[in-house]
Amino acid sequence: MKRNAFYAQSGGVTAVINASACGVIETARKHRDKIGKVYAGRNGIIGALTEDLIDTSAESAKTIAALRYTPGGAFGSARYKLKGLDENKAEYERLIEVFEAHNIGYFFYNGGNDSMDTANKVSQMAKRMKFPLKCIGIPKTVDNDLPFTDCCPGFGSVAKYVAVSTREAALDVASMSKTSTKVFILEVMGRHAGWIAAAAGLAGQGEGDPPHVIVFPEIPFDKQAFLDRVAESVKRYDYCVAVVSEGARYADGRFLAEAGTKDAFGHTQLGGVAATIADMVRSELGLKYHYAIADYLQRSARHIASKVDVEQAYAVGKAAVELALRGEDAVMPTIERKSDRPYRWTIGKVALSKVANREKGVPRRFIGKDGFSITEACRRYLAPLIQGEDYPPYKNGLPDYAVLKNKPVERRLGTEFVLK
Repeated sequence: MKRNAFYAQSGGVTAVINASACGVIETARKHRDKIGKVYAGRNGIIGALTEDLIDTSAESAKTIAALRYTPGGAFGSARYKLKGLDENKAEYERLIEVFEAHNIGYFFYNGGNDSMDTANKVSQMAKRMKFPLKCIGIPKTVDNDLPFTDCCPGFGSVAKYVAVSTREAALDVASMSKTSTKVFILEVMGRHAGWIAAAAGLAGQGEGDPPHVIVFPEIPFDKQAFLDRVAESVKRYDYCVAVVSEGARYADGRFLAEAGTKDAFGHTQLGGVAATIADMVRSELGLKYHYAIADYLQRSARHIASKVDVEQAYAVGKAAVELALRGEDAVMPTIERKSDRPYRWTIGKVALSKVANREKGVPRRFIGKDGFSITEACRRYLAPLIQGEDYPPYKNGLPDYAVLKNKPVERRLGTEFVLK
């Protein structure tokens, strides 16, 4: 008997996470002889726990195809971390209960490090309970910090946005530097990994081109070295453009900017490092500055998405279904680079147990000896990931994104589950 599939989005969304959803749903529809309906979790894994499922079969082929160029999380995402199997077994048992009630035999979880851990644990619980379930993780993170995959869907588009924004802002600052702003600071995402900050380095092509300073989480922040670099840039070029990762930290591990709260995954809430850096520039150097925080803009900018990123996001969604149909379980499709120039890649796979809760930072060989720039090796790695344009359709001057019905699936369980 063919079984249904469950798909959920997890954590911070990206400009291309819905392209992965499109890959999952379109591929499943091509295998109707093996997969029944594809249900999506409303607000991610919470939808499974609360039996709040969405019937994607209610959407037309045209609407599903439109997901490929629609940003955000079409079905809703959530930062909700399931604890260990023995620590909170009830949550995992509840997932299996919901899956059994809705004849779900395939679980596709689209997320990052923590999400791969969850998918792996769900697979383990299914085995314990002797419930037939294939669990496949689908990589997604703007931070590009998942190991065992050359890059992560979502990153290429953020990298393109940040590189373009850095170049454009630099032109603005340079044109006004004689009588106005001397220092511009752009804050980008990246808690422990500085891949997004590194991508800003693509904006410059030669000596003296901005960004003049990149602050990585991987390099302990040295206040005096940073200020000296800024001052030298202003002296030589009349202005300075700095790109700072939100995860910038001192040698003792303290973040430059902590909001004082934690998210659902237990991560320290970050934000405001640009303001912290700007205050240093003002108080120590007395220079006029402006700063910007890319924040959600960088991860939702589908209008300037990388074509390579869109294609890879769709490919891992498609591959997830194909892996499950081949009988694979507790694995994640990966992107394997075959060459830089021309850029060639293919799809591989890795066990979820190897990916779960592990992070891949920017290697030291990708960061300049000065600690504030990228190397040619880093440029060769990054450059292919931002290639190509894949514009969404426009209507009345604005992107015409997909609008889903998100039809609810009738509940079959009489019990409600209270989230902890």
